[in-house]
Amino acid sequence: MATILATVEAREVLRCEHCSLVQFRTANSLCRRCHKPLEIEEPEPQLPQLVVTSANPSANEDEINVARAVRDIRHARGLSQRQLAGRMQVPRTYISKIENAKAMPTLSSLERLAQALEVDICALLRDARSRVQAETMAIMSDPFLAEIASLLSHLDGFQRSMFLNHVREMASGRRRTA
Repeated sequence: MATILATVEAREVLRCEHCSLVQFRTANSLCRRCHKPLEIEEPEPQLPQLVVTSANPSANEDEINVARAVRDIRHARGLSQRQLAGRMQVPRTYISKIENAKAMPTLSSLERLAQALEVDICALLRDARSRVQAETMAIMSDPFLAEIASLLSHLDGFQRSMFLNHVREMASGRRRTA
């Protein structure tokens, strides 16, 4: 009497980001339904980067401030988590963990994060109020913008809208035809 042993291959299960179909990885790595590429393997970090923090979100306010700073600055730069991860050469999930205060970046990671976001490392360590104050001070140090700011309180909503439209047109290089 012979016994047949079936070999079970380890098959990777993926969800298509486009159509949300859950499927095994195909030979050509294209979705069975929409034929778009399935998620590509993200590179592993070059060095161990994660320092896992406490599960209690209120345990340490510094993590939350760094998390908020990274998210705010990334949004201000118009970057996705994937784009920022690509600049740092780390997995996108690492950026997500930082932004959700599930992980605190090491000092070397903070330095790379600051370079990827094109800011000083101090900007990542300041709280949101300090960042807004620093940005406001930088704007108000320009005499032209300071003069405009002092005059804005005298304009109504329509006048402000007209002024902003004129500035946008001038900045885009378009000229008004009268």
